[in-house]
Amino acid sequence: MIDLHSHTSESDGTFSPQELVREAVSRSLEALAITDHDTFAGYDLALPAAQATGLDLVCGIELSTKFRGRSVHLLAYFPNDAPDAEFRLWINSLLASRNDRNARMVERLRSLGVQITLEEVKAKGRSLTGRPHFARVLMEKGYVSNMQQAFDDYLDEGAKGYVERDEAEFGDAVRRVNRAGGVASVAHPIRLKGFSIKDAAAEMRDLGLKALEVYHSDHPPVNVAEYRALAEHYGLAMTGGSDFHGANKPDIQLGSGVNNNICVPLDLLTKLRALPR
Repeated sequence: MIDLHSHTSESDGTFSPQELVREAVSRSLEALAITDHDTFAGYDLALPAAQATGLDLVCGIELSTKFRGRSVHLLAYFPNDAPDAEFRLWINSLLASRNDRNARMVERLRSLGVQITLEEVKAKGRSLTGRPHFARVLMEKGYVSNMQQAFDDYLDEGAKGYVERDEAEFGDAVRRVNRAGGVASVAHPIRLKGFSIKDAAAEMRDLGLKALEVYHSDHPPVNVAEYRALAEHYGLAMTGGSDFHGANKPDIQLGSGVNNNICVPLDLLTKLRALPR
């Protein structure tokens, strides 16, 4: 069993990179991919711990992109070699747009009567500050009772406190991943808004997409079967993982998802590593 979708405290998870490695070992995972948002810091810090335990650690990252004017999360994997300096420099440029969005989101929330500062939110993050850190501050200040309410009332796309981010275009992001020797996979396709993965798969493949996240904690069996069939039809590799965030998403367990609803086979990673670059 493997898990190709997880987050550390260097992004919007609560486990440190070293703690995440220990959790993977304790759950007898054969391989783990760290896919923090817009940063490789978690992977870089976890690598020595993984090497010391013999855990097969896969370099990954989760990117926010725009496709047909809608937000699409893209998982980028580098299963054989870590990305080069050029790709890492591009990733650093994405952090600037995230920081700009965070400042604008603070202003939006303050206009709604929410007394919050950017410094308070940054104190919750490490290498990266994102919406889960906003949610933590909203909870602590009593504006919401839990993380889900924070997203529903203020932070989710369409909520009153949401602010659009300047995201990379999907095709450009995929090209950059491919050029760096990576594999791009659409994350949790069940969450796509404004269109379905069934309608978009052909166009995404033609833009260079190589994989689709079939197994995910949000995917019931009917969707797993649908996404598997789509991947096979369009010649896409399959990926899968829990989308583990620690205490920020307490119902999700590393490797097994929600109530053991996922079991990602090792051969998915073997096939990723065999893809032509």
